[in-house]
Amino acid sequence: MGFADRRYTRSNPSILDDWTAVLTIVVANLALWVANLVGANDFPVSQFLVLQGDLGSHLLKVWELVTYGFVHSPTSPSHLLFNMLTLWFFGQEVEARLGRAEFFRFYLTAIAVAGIAWLVSVQVGHPLQASRYFLMGASGAVMAVIAVFIWHNPRQEIYIWGVLPVPAWGLGVLYLLMDVNGAANGGGNVANVAHLGGAVFGICYAWRGWDLGWLSDLGARFYALRKKLGKAPAVRVFRPDDTPVSNRRPTEDTPPAARRPNADDVALQEAVDQILEKISRSGEASLTSAERDTLTAASRRLKERMGSRDR
Repeated sequence: MGFADRRYTRSNPSILDDWTAVLTIVVANLALWVANLVGANDFPVSQFLVLQGDLGSHLLKVWELVTYGFVHSPTSPSHLLFNMLTLWFFGQEVEARLGRAEFFRFYLTAIAVAGIAWLVSVQVGHPLQASRYFLMGASGAVMAVIAVFIWHNPRQEIYIWGVLPVPAWGLGVLYLLMDVNGAANGGGNVANVAHLGGAVFGICYAWRGWDLGWLSDLGARFYALRKKLGKAPAVRVFRPDDTPVSNRRPTEDTPPAARRPNADDVALQEAVDQILEKISRSGEASLTSAERDTLTAASRRLKERMGSRDR
């Protein structure tokens, strides 16, 4: 196993560490839909999570800018099914490119941007009736995911309804025309403006090569503070096939040079740890050529050692 194959994890890994961001989002949407269905009469969950058109008059409910993207109408399972299937098919490719943590940041930001776009359209088009309008569903964020996918895979062939083959860019043009037409004609029950807001955000994100890691700065500072106070769990590089360094004891046959770490090895290990953390945060596509060379050199050195050990 080379350095590039190792996982960056906490000392006490959870089963949730193996879940992708896409799977986590799909499960969250399904769970909330079931909860909303069960409590539709006595305790409608969506009542507290949907985005109200007059959010400006109750800013303390700012959470609605994110929560609305996780609830769908209990009377329309097709709405949930279409969004989650689309997210599943396109989101996995996008997450593989961005990394799990960055995909979460991208997806949640897309929900908020699509919601803001919709709020603006309501305030401009129906300011006096804004309190009667509300938004729910993941469509805006899903459109952002599709936009990033198409940007990076414009010629990939996609089958509409599993029958009609079209290039990815053709599907994007089709969605764009449908949403522009829908927005121009009022949209009905479809939030076309939210779709367009999400799509524009996705295109800008891919085009400009944005990295939303700065959104985690507050969390990182809080974690650093907890670690300084000795309350945070240790973070280390985990290799399933390696014995932890702390458990290794030198024997009489161990050469003196092997009993203490080599300075070059320590420096290389620290560089690899930083690169692996970057992969976990921003995806492999964010690596520079120098960082890839470092991983290759580290992997080669590990293989050489394992080979000399077997001889």
